[in-house]
Amino acid sequence: MITLEQRRQADAFLAFHHGPGILVLPNAWDVVSARLYELEGFGAVATTSADISSTLGYPDGQRISLDEMIGAVGRIAAAVAVPVSADLEAGYAIQPEAVARSAEAALRVGAVGINLEDATGEPADPLFDEALQVERIGAVREMATSVGIHLVVNARTDVYLVGDGTPADQLHHAIRRGNAYRRAGADCVFIPDMGTLDRSSIARLVQEIDAPINVVAGDRMPSLPELEEIGVARVTFGPRPMRATLALVRRMAREWVATGTYTVMTADTLSYDEVNAMFEGRGGGAALA
Repeated sequence: MITLEQRRQADAFLAFHHGPGILVLPNAWDVVSARLYELEGFGAVATTSADISSTLGYPDGQRISLDEMIGAVGRIAAAVAVPVSADLEAGYAIQPEAVARSAEAALRVGAVGINLEDATGEPADPLFDEALQVERIGAVREMATSVGIHLVVNARTDVYLVGDGTPADQLHHAIRRGNAYRRAGADCVFIPDMGTLDRSSIARLVQEIDAPINVVAGDRMPSLPELEEIGVARVTFGPRPMRATLALVRRMAREWVATGTYTVMTADTLSYDEVNAMFEGRGGGAALA
């Protein structure tokens, strides 16, 4: 059942895509990462399919079941008071009606936004036919309208990840798909890349796609103030924060094995009380601080 509060969150989340300022949307992989982002003042959080899959023992690419993914999204949405956008990959289905049911499942557990990508996972035919993807987006929009909520649809195109053609070909392809997805009902167009998007290409995407643009932060991506100046509406981080966290865990483990010391672990850490306070009222028990 869609609540008044969920409708309010959906409207607020949509408004974030239209300023003032750029929407910096961190990607959570579990409840505690989502709570940390909320406590640090972010007005919304997004999930990341790759990281949720990893935490539950699956590789990325819709190898996890929809039920397990929705379960993780629901736990995150229940733990925070800010809007949550769910990464639904390619919708865990092909046909538009089935994709709409996947989006409805995310709504039922409290999400107010989704990512929906056009990658098929098939190397020989890596992108859904553009007309089919338009139908898939349209089916999601029709479903959300029918239940009385403006689900924020972030339509992702993997044109740059597929990498077919010249940089100019990829730019024109991304612009064409982005505008088609917008006309189908998308609220934002997401163009992830492998560090190949430069400032001028991003500016072209902003200028020539009639929708707010989402890019993913990385070592070769312009800074947040620069992206805001270009006109980018939304920046996400994908699986990179969790991978950085895993790198820290690996450094700790290697120090234990190599020297038997704990410098990495103790150099910068949250206290037991800080973490526990994130979840006050959720139960108790003795623990090693």
